[in-house]
Amino acid sequence: MSSYKELLAQRELLDKQIKEAVLREKADGIAKAKLIIEQYDLTASDLFSRKAGGRSSSGKVAPKYRNPSTGDTWTGRGKAPKWIEGRDRSNFLI
Repeated sequence: MSSYKELLAQRELLDKQIKEAVLREKADGIAKAKLIIEQYDLTASDLFSRKAGGRSSSGKVAPKYRNPSTGDTWTGRGKAPKWIEGRDRSNFLI
């Protein structure tokens, strides 16, 4: 059975090996990403555009709920409007 000091030394060695492996793999990932970016002539807006996440360029979200009485809508995000507050939302789904 290993002593406490031996285990600490092993942990230090493992921590060092983990940091080295992370740096190696990160560098490899960056190199692969750069290759793909160059291959497809991608730009930052291609990679980080909101359109890629399914949103429109304006960042608007489609409404999810409608008040049948007034036609008012709500996306389901943020504070709930008074007309849906405390009610079963499934009755208002669009």
